[in-house]
Parts: sequence; C-alpha cells; structure tokens
Amino acid sequence: MHAHEYTTLDGLALAELLDRKEVSSVELMEAAVAVARERGPALNALTYERYDEALQWARDWQPSGPFRGIPFLLKDSGFASRRFPSSLGSRLFNDMTYTYDATVAGRFEQAGLIPFARSTVSELCMGPSTEAVRNGGATLNPRDLTRSVGGSSGGAAAAVAAGIVPVAHGSDGGGSIRIPAACCGVYGLKPSRGRVPMGPARGEGWGGMASDGVLTRSVRDTAAAMDVISGYEAGAPYAAPPKPDSYLDAVREQHVAPLRIAVWRRGWNDIEPVPECLQALERTVAWCRELGHEVVDAQVPELDYTGFVRAHGSVLATNIVIAVDARLKLLGRSLRDDDIEPVLRDGYEVGKGLNAMQYADAITRFHAISRAIENAMAGFDLVLTPTLTQLPAKLDELGLNRGGFWDFRTKVSRYATFLAVINASGQPAASLPLNWTAQGVPVASQLIGHFGREDVILRLSAQLERIAPWADRPIVLPA
Repeated sequence: MHAHEYTTLDGLALAELLDRKEVSSVELMEAAVAVARERGPALNALTYERYDEALQWARDWQPSGPFRGIPFLLKDSGFASRRFPSSLGSRLFNDMTYTYDATVAGRFEQAGLIPFARSTVSELCMGPSTEAVRNGGATLNPRDLTRSVGGSSGGAAAAVAAGIVPVAHGSDGGGSIRIPAACCGVYGLKPSRGRVPMGPARGEGWGGMASDGVLTRSVRDTAAAMDVISGYEAGAPYAAPPKPDSYLDAVREQHVAPLRIAVWRRGWNDIEPVPECLQALERTVAWCRELGHEVVDAQVPELDYTGFVRAHGSVLATNIVIAVDARLKLLGRSLRDDDIEPVLRDGYEVGKGLNAMQYADAITRFHAISRAIENAMAGFDLVLTPTLTQLPAKLDELGLNRGGFWDFRTKVSRYATFLAVINASGQPAASLPLNWTAQGVPVASQLIGHFGREDVILRLSAQLERIAPWADRPIVLPA
C-alpha cells in the first residue's frame, strides 16, 4: 500500500481493505512504519518504536475484531504492555518494563489493533501540553507548529492528525484526551467512569477521575473501538450502566431523534472563552438546530470551582508522591533535583504536606460535582460547551519546566475550564474538531452526556461530522 493512501483512510476503511484481501496487515504496517519514520521524529510524537518486531507481529496476526489487524499506538502512560517499556514521559521512570498486560491492552488486540510504538506524553501525564524534558522537548502540532499538541495524550493526537495511525490509545484524567483532540483537530471521547476497565493492577486512576480511551480520525472508529474495549471487569470498583449492543450501529443510524441540548458559554468564576471559541460554539449550535435538535441557553451549575481546582490538584499531588516514592524505592535512592520537572517537583512537596482528611475531602468534592452536574442536566440529553476557553496554547506557555504547582494548576483551570469537572462527575464527554480559524487552527466544541450515555454523544457527533467533516484538513510538518 502506498503511504499516501494509508494516511487518508480511517481505521475501518483500512479494515475493509483487509477483509477484501486488497492489502495485508504486513503491508499496512510497512506503510505505517514508513510514515512513522518520516513524521514521527519530525513531530517528536513517538517513543519506544518497535518497527521490526511489529512487522513480525503483523506477519503472525490472525484477523480479529472490527479493525482486523491495523497499526496502532499505545500511550507512554505507564499503561502495562509486555510488548513495550514505558517512561511516563519522565527521566525518573525511564524504561519501566512489565510482566503482564493491562486488561485493555488485550482488548485493543482483540479489536484488531497492532501496536508498533508508544506515543509521547507530558511528564507523569500531568500537563496539558506535551513538552517533556525526557523526550527532548515539545511534541509539535501538525496543524500549527508554533502551538501545543495538548496533553497528556499529545503524541497520540499528533500521530492521528499526521496520518501515522488512524486510531491511537489515550487516557483522560482532567482533559488528557479532549485537550489534545482539540489542539490537533481529531476526535476524542472520554468514556464514563467504569466503562473501560483499568485492571488487573489498578481499580481507579486519580481518585476515579481517569479513564482510558482512543483518539481517532473518525467518529465511527471511536465507536468501533468502544464496542470492544468497554465492559465491566470482574473486581473493578466502578461499573457504568449497561452499554448498547453496538456503538458502531448507533453511529451508522442516519436519523437521530431530536435531542434537547443545553449550551454553557461561560465557565465558573466568570471564566469566559475567547471570541474565536464562542464563535465556533455558535456555529455548532446552528448546525445542531439545522439537524432538528432543540438548543437552549443554560448556566453552569453552581459549585465551588476554586475548591474543585484545589481538590483536583491535591489528588494529583498525592499521586506524584505515590508514584515517585515507589520508583525511588525500586531504584534504591533518594530524589534528585533533576529527576522530575520543576512544577512536578513542587507538586511532590505539596503532596508530602497533604493529609488523609484533605484527600478524603477532595473525593467528597468530586462526588458532589457528580450530583450537581447531573441535576443541572435534568431535562436535557446533552450539554454543549467550548472544549477549551482559548485557542491551542503556544509552545512553552503550559510546560512543566518552570513555576510552582498551584500557580500551574490555576492556569490550567482557566484553559480547560469545562473539562476536569467532567472527570470528577464521571460522565462521558467528547471533543469535536468542527471549526477552524482561517489559519487552519482547530477550534473544538465539547459534548457532555449523561452518565453511561456515550451512545447519545456518538450519534450526534456522527451527525455533526457529516455536516462539517474534518478528516481531510491539511497538516504542516517541520522543514
């Protein structure tokens, strides 16, 4: 297969070629490797490349799942895979290896997704921009080389946007799928809490805020992946409501019954999106109405947003301490000043100063937010918001290389205002790259669904994708 053709197709289109025997998994992997060798280093989007091994895996592959045997990337998030080491984007955690696979790693392979590398992340997956020192600096955005790819799943979003893969693993504990999807102009869905299992080694991430998922070229690819990776795992501490028989069938439905959609234009603490984000939101509102849906202006529900930001940061700081101390114990040494980047080094000290009552209070705040947001959505099927309150950040604006932990968390809270609260509530939400500036910068909108109702988000996303397709938008690469 010619590399150009490979980069223009979504995952299910490639799977159809496999089914018709017009191409083999080996030929697809050869095309992916060729594109990855060209664009991966240029964008600094990949790490732990296993090209030769992946070609052998493709030779031995037995067609399975909706994707049959197409190339794929795993996030460098500490997601367990016997095939790849991981670094969490950190010098301290470099080259961790695993003797087991995460439950979802096995489900990805059952879906027919063959991994050949990991995608880059911000350090410890705790920044909304992928600029890790461990990776030599910033991962570049193929829509605008001066802007952030987002984070923490930044390498995944860049790779999907650049055509390296049509589908890539991501995870989201405060916007880490939706931020990079918005920055790079691809589709990203954060599933409901408990929809995608985190076993066998973990029951939850970041106090129940984190979930694994995918970033994709098309809505239907996300639906197909969700059909296989979602579903309760025995012993998991959370369970989402039963899912439909097929998310993919849901997005294939041309007719969607009229929905009632609330619009949130202004965030908490009077945080107002920039004009470009509000204009994009208005165009999305107009498309929803054109599709026959009722769209109603609404206010964000009342909650202590400053207290939430503090609670979210406290849970992150606690997890910095847990991860760093476990790694230091394994290495048999104490923490050095250059082990982790300055913002996280300060966060480590913050975490050391927290107590059990503060952590318990943070979790209680998350649960209160679940109730506040679900109650505010009563009478609506979905909520529509800007994904970000600003255009994708310029490089070096949201890195972890300088400043204090709390100042950084406050800055992030004003950039990703509508995102982390939905991690706290546990609801599903997706970022759609429906609008673009004249310079080709994506300006995304977010759909928030009721707990367990990814199917409603996916249906409307597919409708909007047909009105304002994004897959063929141009990219730029470093000279």
